[in-house]
Amino acid sequence: MATGRLLEVYLDMLSQPCRAVHILLNCNNIPHRVRSVALRRGENRTPDFTKLNPMQKVPVMVDNSFILTESDAILKYLATKYDVPEHWYPRQPERQARVDEYTAWHHSNTRPHAAKVFILEVLLPAQSGSQVDEVRLIRALSQLDDTLDKLESMFLRRQPFLCGDDITVADLLAVCELMQPVGGARDVLQQRPQLQRWRTRVQSAVGDSFDRAHAVLYALRDRRKAKL
Repeated sequence: MATGRLLEVYLDMLSQPCRAVHILLNCNNIPHRVRSVALRRGENRTPDFTKLNPMQKVPVMVDNSFILTESDAILKYLATKYDVPEHWYPRQPERQARVDEYTAWHHSNTRPHAAKVFILEVLLPAQSGSQVDEVRLIRALSQLDDTLDKLESMFLRRQPFLCGDDITVADLLAVCELMQPVGGARDVLQQRPQLQRWRTRVQSAVGDSFDRAHAVLYALRDRRKAKL
């Protein structure tokens, strides 16, 4: 395990990739310190944070003097450098390539399509005070549905996790994205028993780290339900 200064991560727990990093750190007991960055308050645009990440995005990881800014890279770095089970990011080339295959696909499929549902149903109405644009929401849900079809047929197939028999960082990235619409009291896997079983397996594999990471999202869901 690495020595020196305590690993620091800059996170906003309403951010899907931040939750994936948070889960990996906690379920593997990697010593770290969380620095909260509230995107809604513009804390990512402060001069100090901009020095860390000129893109003004989270998550950011600081390991001694080494700064890393992309969630995919952060997860793989942590799984490679720290004393965690190999299944998170396998060293065997073919198995590692399967994880890389999913994470490459993830950023132009699962991530934007699940996030768009949350943006249309929760963020935009909250920011503008307007009603949900139902036409755009229906279109976004249809696009997400196509992505869920591919998750089942291309990646999950008949195996327990997206990249094989064991959980990997790919599952963390995917599950955190697909949980995001829960903030609007929408379970996008409600009619997807195969993906529901996969989500349950992920939750079981990471234990209470899952609910700890999603506590802010659950609170948002509960506040939204209370207003209905």
